[in-house]
Amino acid sequence: MGMRKVAVVGAGMTRFVRRALETGKELSWQAASSALQSSEMSMDEIDAVCMGTAPDAFDGIHMKGEYLSDGAGGWHKPYMRSYVGGGTGVFAPIQGWYHIASGMMDTCLVVCEEKMSSYYPHAQAAFLTIFDHTTERPLKPNLLWIFALEMNRYMQTYGIKKEDIARVAVKNKRNAADHPSALLGDATITIEDVMNSEVLAWPVQRLDVSPVSDGAVAIILASEERAKKITDKPVWIEGVGWTLDTAYWTNRDLAYPRYVEAAARMAYEMAGIKEPRKEIHIVEPYDPFDYKELHHLEGLMLADKGQAPQLVADGVTYRDGDMPVCPSGGLLGVGNPIAAAGLMKIAELFWQLRGEAGDRQVPGQPKHGLAQAWGDLMQVGTVVIMGR
Repeated sequence: MGMRKVAVVGAGMTRFVRRALETGKELSWQAASSALQSSEMSMDEIDAVCMGTAPDAFDGIHMKGEYLSDGAGGWHKPYMRSYVGGGTGVFAPIQGWYHIASGMMDTCLVVCEEKMSSYYPHAQAAFLTIFDHTTERPLKPNLLWIFALEMNRYMQTYGIKKEDIARVAVKNKRNAADHPSALLGDATITIEDVMNSEVLAWPVQRLDVSPVSDGAVAIILASEERAKKITDKPVWIEGVGWTLDTAYWTNRDLAYPRYVEAAARMAYEMAGIKEPRKEIHIVEPYDPFDYKELHHLEGLMLADKGQAPQLVADGVTYRDGDMPVCPSGGLLGVGNPIAAAGLMKIAELFWQLRGEAGDRQVPGQPKHGLAQAWGDLMQVGTVVIMGR
């Protein structure tokens, strides 16, 4: 039996905030309710629920997937929870896609939730224990520290200036000024502001990094037959891809994210995309740090190695450019509740491809969009290609 076509038919998200008063259950419920409302569906019409959320140790909640299940709509329904670090928000919808493409379900609600404020700064304590106990843990690495290494390697390999990377943070925070859910939208931020911000671990500065945030996003997936009954504007999932490289980041050349390329090739092949630079009209790559947007554009083969900064400098990746990148404002502007951040990108493509993105709308009726996320210890790549 061939795989069935799968569409996104609804989406909803909470505001991304610094310290949500709501519990994770309530955030999940808000996003799920909003997605159901947007597609005029009720929970009775949902066959299964896929949840994406960080490990129990981060929140200090035992069996967190089970804890969130009723808030996310998983009561009396097939329910699964997946997690691959920051890659989760693009991996959970792939799990939902499987449910329907396989013919086992007709509809699936995908919810991603994170309440980072309840576990930062002590998530760093959890992160300290995930490294190899012999070769890495004695160095007491933390996440910022590893990304500083990777960013430095990227800059040194290709001779990239810090200012050229800072331009990404400026673009995304300015884009986020138009997003109703954004935490850090700033219409007036400049490259100087980024360059003058506090150094956290050179070359990473405060404004190069996405903010700690709480929030949830939900989308509804449906089979072709059901989708056409639900909406006259379905957005199709045309290709999916994922890869897990080795967790030994010390053994790899950090200048290039080969795990992103492997995931992208899988998704492009499924979507029948031969020339990504011509056929992908809008991109939402994962941008927890400004350099990562550039790094990932290169891994997605949408820019040559070391050349992504030039695309930003030339205005190609601006909202009104030839290849808008993170018109939502991305993680740098909207916020970074880990699992929810990637699903926010899928929701953004859904709104953009339907022409419903309001002040963020990319001109020229884009036909194909790509969302990508990345996670764990710099080795997970997840990609979803969507089209109208």
